Amino acid sequence: MSPPLAAKSRYSLQTRLVLAFGILLILFLGLAGFVLDRAFKESVAAAVEERLQLQINALIGVAEPDEDGFFLPGLQEARFSQINSGLYGFILDTAGNEVWRSPSALDLTLEQAGFMYQHVEAGQTMFGTMESQEQGRLSFASYGTFWPSFEEDLDAEFSFVVMETVEPTTAEIREFQSNLYVWFGGLALFLSIAQLLLLRWGMKPLQQLATEVSKIEAGEKDQLEQHYPPELQAVSNNMNLLIKSERERQSRYRTTLGDLAHSLKTPLAVISGILQQSKQKTSSGKNGNPESLTELDEQLERMNQIVSYQLKRATRSDKSGYLGVPVKVQPVIEKVIAALEKVYRDKQVTLEKDFDSDAVFRGEESDLMEITGNLLDNAFKYCHSRIRIIIKRNMDHLEIEIEDDGQGIAESDREWVLQRGARGDTLKSGQGIGLAVAVDIVSSYNGEIIVYTSDMGGARICVSM
Repeated sequence: MSPPLAAKSRYSLQTRLVLAFGILLILFLGLAGFVLDRAFKESVAAAVEERLQLQINALIGVAEPDEDGFFLPGLQEARFSQINSGLYGFILDTAGNEVWRSPSALDLTLEQAGFMYQHVEAGQTMFGTMESQEQGRLSFASYGTFWPSFEEDLDAEFSFVVMETVEPTTAEIREFQSNLYVWFGGLALFLSIAQLLLLRWGMKPLQQLATEVSKIEAGEKDQLEQHYPPELQAVSNNMNLLIKSERERQSRYRTTLGDLAHSLKTPLAVISGILQQSKQKTSSGKNGNPESLTELDEQLERMNQIVSYQLKRATRSDKSGYLGVPVKVQPVIEKVIAALEKVYRDKQVTLEKDFDSDAVFRGEESDLMEITGNLLDNAFKYCHSRIRIIIKRNMDHLEIEIEDDGQGIAESDREWVLQRGARGDTLKSGQGIGLAVAVDIVSSYNGEIIVYTSDMGGARICVSM
C-alpha cells in the first residue's frame, strides 16, 4: 500500500505566469480595442456633423429669397440635385412649414423621414439622428437663421435642415472594426507566442535547477552547478552547503556510532565468553550456580538486543534518504534470501518470487538489507513451507510484500507489534524486535508498514517507501 501522495499544486510556475500575462494581455487589448472603436465612432460622428454643417453653409451661401420662399441657384453639391441620393436639404419657417426642399428630396417628406421640427435659435445648430421608413437611418443638422423681411407675410427666421443617410458611415465603421479585430487578433497571437518564448527563456534557470536537484536525488550528481543568475545563485550555494553538511553529518554519524557499537559490543562479547566458561565449569561439577548463570545469560542476550536496536534507532534519528545513490532492490533481496536459505536449510521452504527488476531503493543499502532481512527472517521462522515475495514500483514509491503460510499475526496484535520504537521487552513474545526495527527504518524514509492476512493463511507484510 502506497502512502498518500502530498497534494501537488494544480499549476506550475510557468503556467501561472502564462495565465496571468495572458489574462492581462486580453484585458489590455480588449480595453484598447474598445477605446479605439469608441474614438473612431466619435471621430466619424464629428466628421458627419462637420460635413452637414458645411452643407448648410453651402445652402445658406447660395440661398436667395423670392416671392415663393427661397431660390437656390447653382448648388455645388451634385447630390442635392439627384433624386434619392442620400443627401437632402430643407428650409423651414418658424412653424415648421417647408419653404424650400432640394430636388433630391422630391419623393421624401419630413414625416416619412421621421423628422420632428424643433425651433432653433438663430446662429445655433442642432444635430441628431432619425429613422426613415424608406431611407433608413438618417443624420440631420438644423441651423437657425435670421433673414430680413422682403415681404410683409414672410417670417424673418428660418431653419436650414440637411439630412444624410448613415449607410456610408456605418460601412466605414464596420470596415474599421473588421480591420481592428484582424490586427488585434494577430497582435494578440504574436504577443502570446513572444510571451511564451520569453517566459521559457526566463524560467530556464529554474528548470535547470529542478533538473539538477533530480539528478542529485538519483545519485547522478554530487552538487549543483554554479552558473546561475544572481537571484538563484544564493539558493544554489545554500543547497550545495546543505547537501555537503548532510553528507558529512551522515558520515560522522556512521563513524561515531560504529565506534560506539564496537565499544559496547566488545565488553558484551567478553562477558558472554566468561559466562560460557562458567557454564562449562558448572556442567563439569565445579562450583557455580547453573540457574543464575542461565538467567544472567538471558539478560545479557536481552541487553545485546536492546543495544543493537537502540543503535539502529540512533542512526535513523536525523535520516535523509534522498541524497543517497539509488540501490537495486532485487540483488539485495536475493543476497538476504541466499543467507536465510542456509540458516533454514532443514525447513525446505518454497519461495514464490515476483520481482520488478527496475525497482530501486533511494537510500542506503544497509537500511534495505536490514528491513528485508528482519521481515524475511520472520517469514522463514514462522512459515510452514511457503513464502511469497513481491517487489514492484508504484510511481515514485517502492513496494515490497512478504507473505507466508504460517499462523499469521492476530488482528488485535498488529498495532502492538508495529509500535514505532517499542522496546524489546514490551513486544509480544515470539516476535522479537525485528518488526519494530523495520518500522523505525521505514518511517525514517517517510514510508509505512501494514500487516494483513495472506491468502496463503499466514501474515502479509506490506512495505511502502
